[in-house]
Amino acid sequence: MIYLLALIAIVVVAVLCWKAFGPGRPPAPGAGRNRVVGPDDDPEFLWRISRQRNHRDGDSESTES
Repeated sequence: MIYLLALIAIVVVAVLCWKAFGPGRPPAPGAGRNRVVGPDDDPEFLWRISRQRNHRDGDSESTES
């Protein structure tokens, strides 16, 4: 009986170590500095869109006068 409990304890410890340090472990937050930024989170993209919109709105106002 004691051997069975020891075996179960060893298996549980092994599984916990595998989960904590195994190869399928996701990277820590902030570890990947080269992350992909979506267009709605990219300040440069938003700035260019705003600039194009303002430029287009400025052209339409000048043609209306």
